[in-house]
Amino acid sequence: MGPTRTRDLAAAATVTAIAGYLLVHVAYRWFPPIDVWTGVSLLGVAAAVGGWAFYVRARIRDGQIGVGQGRLHPLAVARSVVIAKASAWMGSVVFGWWLAVVVYLLPRRATLRVAAEDTPGAVVAGLCALALVVAAMWLQHCCRSPEDQSENADAATG
Repeated sequence: MGPTRTRDLAAAATVTAIAGYLLVHVAYRWFPPIDVWTGVSLLGVAAAVGGWAFYVRARIRDGQIGVGQGRLHPLAVARSVVIAKASAWMGSVVFGWWLAVVVYLLPRRATLRVAAEDTPGAVVAGLCALALVVAAMWLQHCCRSPEDQSENADAATG
């Protein structure tokens, strides 16, 4: 399993944004109101993932990986990578959705009162989804062992 590539996440967000825009264009009139709190739950998940990333990074730097009291188990690091990958993919898809909603709403703010009211909530939700992607990519980076980082540096110079 390799690291998640940014271009793959961008492609997922783009495809979701295109499909989402078409769906929003057809079904926006049936949407519930979008308030500022709509996407804030993603920010909570991003904060948890980011906090865990700093914890894992500190433990790996201190050499506290292995089995024993006060050490981070290697399976916990492997599970963290899985959570990071899943969070990055989910965040990119959700970001694509909210990007589609924002692109739909922005030109209609002057003519539709509801669009003007929904825009701030959609923007906040999109930013929270983007924060989740960034936190997940940071966690994935923090889960790398020091040996992995030195091998990549040798490969880049050789």
